Amino acid sequence: MTDKLLELSRKRDSIVIFRCLAGNETVLNLLKLLDSDTEDVSEYICRYGNFVFSLYTEGTANLSEFLLKTVLESENVYLFNFLKYKKTEIPMQEALFHELQFLQELSQLTPEDFMEEIEYDGFMPRWETSPIDFIGSYQERLKLINHYGYGIWASNKMFILKNDEIQPVEYPDTQKLSELFGYENERKAVIDNTLALLNGNPAHNVLLYGDAGTGKSSTVKAIVNQYYDMGLRLIQISKKQFSSLPDIIDEITDNPLKFIIFIDDLSFSSDDDSYSELKAVLEGSVSARSENAVIYATSNRRHLVKESFSDRDGDDIHRNDTMQEKLSLSARFGLRVNFSRPDKNSYTSIVRQLALLNDIDMNEEKLNLKAEQFAVSSGNGRSPRTAKQFINQLINERKNNND
Repeated sequence: MTDKLLELSRKRDSIVIFRCLAGNETVLNLLKLLDSDTEDVSEYICRYGNFVFSLYTEGTANLSEFLLKTVLESENVYLFNFLKYKKTEIPMQEALFHELQFLQELSQLTPEDFMEEIEYDGFMPRWETSPIDFIGSYQERLKLINHYGYGIWASNKMFILKNDEIQPVEYPDTQKLSELFGYENERKAVIDNTLALLNGNPAHNVLLYGDAGTGKSSTVKAIVNQYYDMGLRLIQISKKQFSSLPDIIDEITDNPLKFIIFIDDLSFSSDDDSYSELKAVLEGSVSARSENAVIYATSNRRHLVKESFSDRDGDDIHRNDTMQEKLSLSARFGLRVNFSRPDKNSYTSIVRQLALLNDIDMNEEKLNLKAEQFAVSSGNGRSPRTAKQFINQLINERKNNND
């Protein structure tokens, strides 16, 4: 082993702050390569191949960029102390700078550093390196940690609760605000509330209610995509997971990012008492209060509870109080925004804007007429969703004609 690799191997053993990086397979394979015995050429080449394979699997052939990204997104003891106490003690700072310098040296290793002492002249896969300042980059990341986050929060926008764990959505919705038309005032109200959250000002829990297909859910997801770079993330839960709300909020309370806890298509039957967990969070109970999170819910019903006349019958003397509590649940959202079905003019306006966005060249009168016919024949009536379906049909017809 060369003196350079031997020195790096010894420095590796004193790692404390970034000890968790060894849990990353690519980093682990690189560290194993440092310890490889050059006298066993076959084993050495195998370890070399394992490292390059895992690096390529990360989607890059640049060791420096991969290692920096891994360092910046790591969850480590220094970061948690920094976030909790807004400062760190001198010994911990010294350890941080020492380890960042070591990782920078590690990031500059080239294939030649490993191959110069073994007797093998066959082809070996390669990687690249870049000159990167690890200490400066990490200090800059700490300054903007409320925008970037760390761990899974650093490289993902949207999350779901699965098996009682918050997990990233593998293929998140890519909806953009620039692709949504109509409902400008309604959407602005939700955007303004979101910006209040991001700016550290009081923000409301929001209920987006109204007719199906009017863009309620799309609005929420598009807002997250728009303001992701400002530190906004989304965690979607279902009604069956309301009991986990306090745990979710506890987990994210000390996180420097801002969160929308999203509940789509919210409604309750008259005999459903799961609303109590949601009610506790909306009212800001001691176990469910967080300044960096709001609840955004969508519903086709303003009052959220599906009530029948039979629900009003019976001899339960408290039945009226119970029903009133359920019916007033929507009032516990500080902001309620109505997305009602568009009239003919609003619908055709949305169609025209979508047509322009997708380079649909058609006479306006003909476009409006065909859009109305589509709304009737589809059975869904006028809505932004219907307008988008109509435009998609025109796009497919254009593609088929071109083929």
